[in-house]
Amino acid sequence: MSERCSLVLCCGSLLTLSLLTQMLVVHKYGGTSMGSIERIKSVAERVAKWHRAGHKVVVVPSAMSGETNRLLGLAKEVSANADPRELDQIASTGEQVSVGLLAIALQSLGVKSRSYTGWQAGIKTDSAFTKARISEINGDMLLKALDGGEVPIVTGFQGIDPDGNITTLGRGGSDTQAVAVAAAIKADECLIYTDVDAIYTTDPRVEPDAKPLKVISFEEMFELASLGSKVLQIRSVEFAGKYKVPTRVLSSFTDADIPIEVEAKSGTLITFEEDEKMEQAVVSGIAFNRDEAKITIRGVPDQPGVAYKIIGPVGDANVDIDMIVQNIGEKGTTDFSFTVHRNEFRKAMDVLNNQVKGAIGAKEVVGDDKVCKVSIVGIGMRSHVGIAAKMFKALADENINIQMITTSEIKTSVLVDDKYMELAVRALHRAFELDKVGA
Repeated sequence: MSERCSLVLCCGSLLTLSLLTQMLVVHKYGGTSMGSIERIKSVAERVAKWHRAGHKVVVVPSAMSGETNRLLGLAKEVSANADPRELDQIASTGEQVSVGLLAIALQSLGVKSRSYTGWQAGIKTDSAFTKARISEINGDMLLKALDGGEVPIVTGFQGIDPDGNITTLGRGGSDTQAVAVAAAIKADECLIYTDVDAIYTTDPRVEPDAKPLKVISFEEMFELASLGSKVLQIRSVEFAGKYKVPTRVLSSFTDADIPIEVEAKSGTLITFEEDEKMEQAVVSGIAFNRDEAKITIRGVPDQPGVAYKIIGPVGDANVDIDMIVQNIGEKGTTDFSFTVHRNEFRKAMDVLNNQVKGAIGAKEVVGDDKVCKVSIVGIGMRSHVGIAAKMFKALADENINIQMITTSEIKTSVLVDDKYMELAVRALHRAFELDKVGA
């Protein structure tokens, strides 16, 4: 792999908005943006606009909306326990249709274009079928195509393993693939076109006064993605931050004829904390996750190693644990609480009742799958005191009881009753004056 294409050495630079300078960009379009022939033609017109303006563009589209579900549904009808290798073989065809259709649409507009599968584009992964991770991208072929005046279109969310098998990166993997391609070719920016026009201070469906953010740091975006924001896949944010790929979230549903100088400044730029564009807001956003369940083991012997005896079997059952609280011991026993994904609640309860409770001599196992996590995120929290107190007061003023708390340098999360989720989000959004962002 050449130095220019090495992922390890890539460190993309911030997009310069001087349109006198040719830019090298990656466009990523999601399934909704590719949802119909009309939408594909609209994407082609947008890409053609950038190409005709003299910019070099690589496109990474997802499968048409609903297509991956349809394909995997067919496999499920054949067998409920299909070989993951064959599932990847099937699921990968959705993106192959998309890239072919988009290439034809661009060619019909007089733009030289060609579609590439993941393996043709030099995308190598491990062999973890249905959830593979990218190990290397050799961007030489894409760079050669760009130098020849071509618009390369690369299948999203797939690559090839060391044995030559097609692999997929899991749901949302097209975002990760687009960022990885941008890193490999040292793109100026990766533009993620979605059905939303920006990253907002919180979900506008919950808080109508939510505001779009012009800039946010990779670290903040990573926390928001991990805490429930579903605009970007968390692995794509991790990848972008690791390889310093400036990434912009913007809408594919604006007029394709919008001037590039306007489009290139729209949406939200995810960038570096030290970038002069960062305003160092105390709190940048409110995230929430409804998919939480809380489990408490009561009467646990208060002795060394008991936490492992509880968490170990749960982890062995492939159940991810999030928030953890152990109460102060009293009379030789303590209570141990943690949260899991709501879909894994019953599995975790079964493990604890059947394998753990009797083995450690605990009194009982109780659970609640009607809770949610609400979080505040902001790099400014590092240098400001009293943020947690302000959060707790805002919730107390609404008589919302906090069941669990977890913190890091730039976020504070609380677990509350599910029925108070929207009220909590609105109260915190108001308390930290996020409704005045950009005002």
